[in-house]
Amino acid sequence: MKIVSYNVNGIRSAQSKGLVDFMQSSNADVFCFQETKAMQNQVEPILYEVAGFKHQHWFSAEKKGYSGVAIYSKQKPDNVVYGFGVPEFDVEGRIVRADFNDISVISVYMPSGSSSDIRQAYKMVWLTFFQNYINELKKTRPNLIICGDYNICHKAIDIHDPKGNKDSSGFLPEERDWMQSFLDSGFVDSFRNLHAEPHNYSWWSYRANARNNNKGWRIDYCMVANPIGNKVEEAGILPNQKHSDHCPVWVKINL
Repeated sequence: MKIVSYNVNGIRSAQSKGLVDFMQSSNADVFCFQETKAMQNQVEPILYEVAGFKHQHWFSAEKKGYSGVAIYSKQKPDNVVYGFGVPEFDVEGRIVRADFNDISVISVYMPSGSSSDIRQAYKMVWLTFFQNYINELKKTRPNLIICGDYNICHKAIDIHDPKGNKDSSGFLPEERDWMQSFLDSGFVDSFRNLHAEPHNYSWWSYRANARNNNKGWRIDYCMVANPIGNKVEEAGILPNQKHSDHCPVWVKINL
């Protein structure tokens, strides 16, 4: 199973830049999208069906043009769960899960705290809630693959300027501590587990020609639960795919 995770920063915008062609050539089985910024009825399904992704499951934010996640797959899931089931968190459309036999694939878009102290505080509350939610979910669905935009750089190697960003949302000590505790709770960072080299990023600011200078952040992950962590064959980042300010990340698992 090959899974691609992609914060498209507006699926309609990404579509206009060749997203469907990329999907068709990707040899992927599942796409996890974040920041769709649309309702499902605003996107023509047939384009993606032609690319082989006939099964499309969305969970959009109530606010139009904001947030939103989706899972597109070639195989029909056995079960799909939309949201957490908690209205105060589900209003922002941040999680959808698809079960394929005993494997569960999650597309998640974690909050950013960069816009204000209020949103940073919300982010920390959300992260605690998410950890507790996953701890409970693992009791019945242990084989989790949690793909998405985590809005956190884990270590200094994951950001182009760790010293200059030490006080920036996304690289704060408390966020990085949360990421470590999340991994310690039973997950493998599939990319970093296989690739120790620096200068691998998944997001670049639109400012100061950051992408061309590769001044980026690695905030997009395919996290694999420990029970299937040893089944990861390969993982990668595709910085040359430019449909968004993020790029796709992927993991291939031998099931």
